Amino acid sequence: MSRIAYVNGRYVPHRDATIHVEDRGFQFADGVYEVCEVRAGRLIDERRHLDRLDRSLSELRIVPPMTRAALSVVIRETVRQNRVRDGIVYLQVTRGIARRDHAFPDKPIPASLIVTSRSADPVKRDKAADAGVGVITVPDNRWDRVDIKTVGLLPNVLAKQAAKEAGAKEAWFVDAKGEVTEGSSTNAWIVTADGIVVTRPAEHGILRGITRAVILDILAAAGLKLEERAFTLAEARAAREAFFTSASNIVVPVVKLDGAVVGDGKPGPVVSRLREEFYRFAEASA
Repeated sequence: MSRIAYVNGRYVPHRDATIHVEDRGFQFADGVYEVCEVRAGRLIDERRHLDRLDRSLSELRIVPPMTRAALSVVIRETVRQNRVRDGIVYLQVTRGIARRDHAFPDKPIPASLIVTSRSADPVKRDKAADAGVGVITVPDNRWDRVDIKTVGLLPNVLAKQAAKEAGAKEAWFVDAKGEVTEGSSTNAWIVTADGIVVTRPAEHGILRGITRAVILDILAAAGLKLEERAFTLAEARAAREAFFTSASNIVVPVVKLDGAVVGDGKPGPVVSRLREEFYRFAEASA
């Protein structure tokens, strides 16, 4: 079966899905996106993802392309037409199509909306997480507003490629202070020798991850100690456990950092518990 994409009001074959050459997302990365997991035919944390989408659009002063209820219908129909039971749904909103000029168009234009969905193998994902993965570190050279989930991801692309070439799963950004900010497409966490879970606070320096929010709920319910603060690369290297989180990967143990073993080189009890508990705390909607 060929894949289907939703593009500006139409469901079209994925291979024929196109945007105008002067769409501002293409010209200026003037747009935002979201990725939501589909598990057993249900959307995971849709409400939180759409809340974050609304915030991103507001920060960039982009008028939503349709009502939230209508967008939910489009998302579900795209998942349905692609027959995705386990996988992801991707949505992207840009400021729209206008003559190329850095400033916003003088007259209101409709925002562009693209929605796609594809299947993924949850068994394969879990198998990788069961063994743990490697992470490398790279200098953080991104703009200051990474809390907005924009499509301007070139530094992230280069970091992810560096990780791939190094045989690692992810790259963590490290700022000028020697502190880990986040991954190229994930939030970063460590567990100290004292059993304290540490992650950077969700301010302008990192993206407010949806999976991150669920993990905070699990930690609170389990009575595990949490510190929302910056942690240094040296702390990460000395950590008992490390892991990263994202909508497409959920919770992934980090067993190597820049080639050095983290902890005992195996997924630890904290990250294992978080993985086991995740779907009990995440919101699943039909």
